[in-house]
Amino acid sequence: MTITCKRMGPLAALLGLLAVLGGTPAQAQKTYTLKFNHVLGPKEPFHEGFLAWAKAVEARTNGGLKIQVFHSAQLGVEEDVIEQMRQGAGVGQNTDSARLGNYVPGMAVMNGPYFVETLDEVAKLRTSPTIAKWQDELAAKHGLKVVCFNWVQGYRNFFTNKAVRTPADLQGLRIRTPPAPIWQESIRALGASPVALAFGEMYPALQQRAIDGVELVYNNIPGGRFYEVLKFANETRHIMLLNFEVVSARFFDSLPPDYQKALVEECNNVGAQTSTRVLKLEDEVREQLRKRGMTIVQDVDIAAFRKAGEQAYQKLDLMDARRAVYADIGKQ
Repeated sequence: MTITCKRMGPLAALLGLLAVLGGTPAQAQKTYTLKFNHVLGPKEPFHEGFLAWAKAVEARTNGGLKIQVFHSAQLGVEEDVIEQMRQGAGVGQNTDSARLGNYVPGMAVMNGPYFVETLDEVAKLRTSPTIAKWQDELAAKHGLKVVCFNWVQGYRNFFTNKAVRTPADLQGLRIRTPPAPIWQESIRALGASPVALAFGEMYPALQQRAIDGVELVYNNIPGGRFYEVLKFANETRHIMLLNFEVVSARFFDSLPPDYQKALVEECNNVGAQTSTRVLKLEDEVREQLRKRGMTIVQDVDIAAFRKAGEQAYQKLDLMDARRAVYADIGKQ
């Protein structure tokens, strides 16, 4: 077939040719990039999990949504990154309900002593209308979208240079915690004096004896080489640490609906897998630390610590919030 382009401009001729061939100009796929920050090291299970999440999302969106993962707070400290999210930047942060409780106070309850203690309880939290309401408020009023919150970093324990079996054993010890009120009050209620420090400042503070210990999960210890400056791992298991994967609400709303769905569903899927792996790794890390000379204190009076922890909920007026969530998930 011959096409006559006489008296036709270049654009009209091109469109005419495409029409004859049965085609139209292909629209380029719009791509989105999320820069995701966390404070943990590159050898931590969570970092591997975040990379797996990024791979799953990119595959599911055919490259339309890419997640770039930054370990060791390469994009900055949590509070600064969270503020960037509130302004609409395409960044995300692995954080906790303690920090989110600075915006929606009730959310802090999820970081309280012995709030949840099993992965089954964590899974049930996703069905809580109370928590869903808090998340909606966080997005609408403060610009922070919770993608998922089922990434369990493990059980927090006290790591010190003396054995700790009861709250009385923590009296007078300066223990590093994050700066949020629920962290501070929880550690104070359990018997210690809380000291707010950034994650990266802990090792030098222990060397200089500015603090007497830390409260972390087992998997943090090898990466931070804390076994070099601490002698005892005291299994108080006082907080089952739930981590929240949070992005800018404005960025999330800019994504196509299927991209939003992929981001959320893959976050939950990989989070559940990573949490299971983390808890299994605790046994291995415990033995590694024992071989490196640390003493593992397991005969801890958990009942005494549980009772002491109630003071944190009372001090921060979180008793009603806890009762509401417990009623939602059927926990006594």
